[in-house]
Amino acid sequence: MTTEESVRPQSLMLTFLGDQVLGRSVCVYSGSVIDVFARAGVGEQATRSTLTRMVNRGLLRRQREGRRMYFGLTAHSEAVLRDGERRVWHTGAVNRRWDGSWTLLGFSLPESWQRQRHDLRSKLAWHGFGPLFSGLWIAPGEVDVSGLVEELGLSAHVKVFRAQADDGTDIGTMIEETWELGELAARYRAFSSRWQRWESDLPAPDDALAHRLLLQTDWLRIIRRDPRLPVLHLPSDWPADAAEKTFRRVHERLTPPAEEAAERLIELVAVRS
Repeated sequence: MTTEESVRPQSLMLTFLGDQVLGRSVCVYSGSVIDVFARAGVGEQATRSTLTRMVNRGLLRRQREGRRMYFGLTAHSEAVLRDGERRVWHTGAVNRRWDGSWTLLGFSLPESWQRQRHDLRSKLAWHGFGPLFSGLWIAPGEVDVSGLVEELGLSAHVKVFRAQADDGTDIGTMIEETWELGELAARYRAFSSRWQRWESDLPAPDDALAHRLLLQTDWLRIIRRDPRLPVLHLPSDWPADAAEKTFRRVHERLTPPAEEAAERLIELVAVRS
């Protein structure tokens, strides 16, 4: 099974941890991770390197039991996983509850601050903003950006407002000019095309867990790039809803064999305080 593009092992690892470790006060045996990842097309060396990097970045903690090494969550990784869980299962891909408000963020940085400008734009795009004008970015609804602005050390150079569009504003046209709707729509349609066959087919029992991990990783990668624009102002054939239904149906179909595979393949131990 292939996804939209080659899967980053760390993204797959976060999905695996959210699936098997989050909320359970357990650590997972490294050999179990290697086995499952091999079924998802990730080699042993890449898996081991990912575990080491995530420990070094504060996303994982080690716990030795005899001659075996186990890995558990840190406060940092738990926060990342809770955010992903919220986006997948609670926020959803289609914004039907927009209250008509927008968050506007204006910034003015010295010409020499090219790196800071790049970092700010990247963070804004990640949080659903699009460039209304060069130094004025906009996102639907109320978005709290205080943390990212403070993290970048740009509080003195950024101003944030809440606003509503005037009645004469063509919001649909504004959205088309501000966000790359065609690219996002293509990602949703490609997701549906990749995964629809699994609404009726099933992989081999021991591969079901790997398929479900790839499914969730693929889906989260797409919705993290989606600014969740109000569906009222999107094209009538917007494909996010159909893609989300495919995701949920395939996830539901894969879950029974995936959970059986997890029982066979994954070794867990309780977290030691």
